[in-house]
Amino acid sequence: MTLPKTMRAVVLTGHGGLDKLSYVEDWPTPGAGPGEVVVKVGACGLNNTDINTRTAWYSKTVTEGITDEGGKGGFDDADAGQATWGNSAITFPRIQGADVAGTIAAVGEGVDDGRIGERVMIDPWLLAVGDWQDAGRSDYFGSECDGGYADYTKVRAENVIAVNSDLTDAELATFPCAYTTAENLVARTGLQSGETVAIAGASGGVGSAAVQLCRLRGAKVIAIASSAKAELVRSLGAAVMVDRGEADLEGTLRQAAGGPVDVALDVVGGTTFMPLVNALRQGGRYSTSGCISGPMVEFDLRQLIYKDLQLTGATIVPPGTMARLVGLIEQGLLKPLLAETFALKDLAKAQEAFMRKAHVGNIVVTM
Repeated sequence: MTLPKTMRAVVLTGHGGLDKLSYVEDWPTPGAGPGEVVVKVGACGLNNTDINTRTAWYSKTVTEGITDEGGKGGFDDADAGQATWGNSAITFPRIQGADVAGTIAAVGEGVDDGRIGERVMIDPWLLAVGDWQDAGRSDYFGSECDGGYADYTKVRAENVIAVNSDLTDAELATFPCAYTTAENLVARTGLQSGETVAIAGASGGVGSAAVQLCRLRGAKVIAIASSAKAELVRSLGAAVMVDRGEADLEGTLRQAAGGPVDVALDVVGGTTFMPLVNALRQGGRYSTSGCISGPMVEFDLRQLIYKDLQLTGATIVPPGTMARLVGLIEQGLLKPLLAETFALKDLAKAQEAFMRKAHVGNIVVTM
């Protein structure tokens, strides 16, 4: 097919507030280079990386979580030189958006043109060849390169995975970032069938994905979320719900588990961190992939030392993760949680809704 010369896109023009998101209708349509494909975007999901990058929250000079003021207006004390997930600078203008579902519209040299028309999802991790954990050579789709908040996007062919599913593009766009992150978060702990896992932030995109992935592993899930979202999170496979405002979180977790827990998964951080660590058994495992309530925590080092704990961070996702998840999606083993959809031109409004954290699952922009 012949691609149009221009397209609609939302372009991030710099670090700061929602005003840095510019909707345009005459942005140049990307072309496929060697080994690349162009995808006609059907839908693109929101994730925390969008907000964190726009506001420069990743900067080490920022010590608070994404507050209402910071999320809408950016952080004045941020260092633009370390404002991405890899603590480096970003090039503007940039089209963000990591969670793409759509159709291959064009292919570059070296790519089978039989793939044109293929329904696909994009694996957002553009991993380094050879050492996939080399952060200096690993890029994230919509961060170090343009992403999916546009009619068309381009990416290397191996990151475009065919999907055979009755789910809509909007439903499929709830999966890529949240579920690859959650799978890595869980995998870093080596969670086993029959173990008990506590999940903080269980109603968000990553947390709700983790609930499902832990259930598939045969674990007992204790989910921490607001009471208003308890019923829906329980429907995903949580055995016990704990209100996030619980005054004695450690004690409540121990009571729910009938003792200490084996594994704690955390995307919240802040004051939630220490109760999770305290609730772990001897030799327990803690894994984190986010800290939406704040990056700075108090930590009793004796818990780590004398309980022989394992604490891990989970960011760069191993190769093959997205392909395995697509297989689970095709089998109907993972449930999409589509909270709300917005038009592309309303991306700023979508981010405001995302930052309110009143939803369960994911918010998606549709084309």
